Amino acid sequence: MLPIGKETGVDMGIVGWVILAVVVLLLLYVVGIYNRLVRLRALVKESFSGITVQLRRRADLIPNLVETVKGYATHEREVFEQVSANRSAALTAGSVQATAQADAQMTGLLGRLFAVAEAYPELKANTNFLQLQDQLANIEGELQSARRYYNATVRDLNSTIQSFPPVLIARPMGFTEEPFYQDDDQSIQTAPKIDFARPAA
Repeated sequence: MLPIGKETGVDMGIVGWVILAVVVLLLLYVVGIYNRLVRLRALVKESFSGITVQLRRRADLIPNLVETVKGYATHEREVFEQVSANRSAALTAGSVQATAQADAQMTGLLGRLFAVAEAYPELKANTNFLQLQDQLANIEGELQSARRYYNATVRDLNSTIQSFPPVLIARPMGFTEEPFYQDDDQSIQTAPKIDFARPAA
């Protein structure tokens, strides 16, 4: 067997450069996968903060809404107390699942509040109530979009983590799948019914 060298026509310097180039390309590939995972994880966190912003906007609107309805339906004390007591639960939940459950509960409570309002035609004609209703409808629409965006970013992160070869890098680097924003209660998939027939002008 001939030693690798001039006799075989292979220069050891070239072999060394080829090996070095392969190692550098492999490292660049690993760095690229790592950076992609970091970016996807950051998008998940950013999109969840978008949900919390909308939940905070809704929580800020609820006291005005409750007070307006309370002015017309004073005997519906239980509904008012439940809505007021739970208005910030989604903001302090601590996890995606707990936030989704608190969000679903508040959506149900808002539905009950608007059901109370349905029985008072003079309330439905109140300008302040109509403005609050429109603001809540806008917030609920944006909240629904924020939920969808969050779930899309989670899908992208989770599918990347589970695919090959990123799975070889993700697990050792501490990347894990994120939970989807969902609840057994399907009411979080749609905004509460808050549309009332406007009084004839």
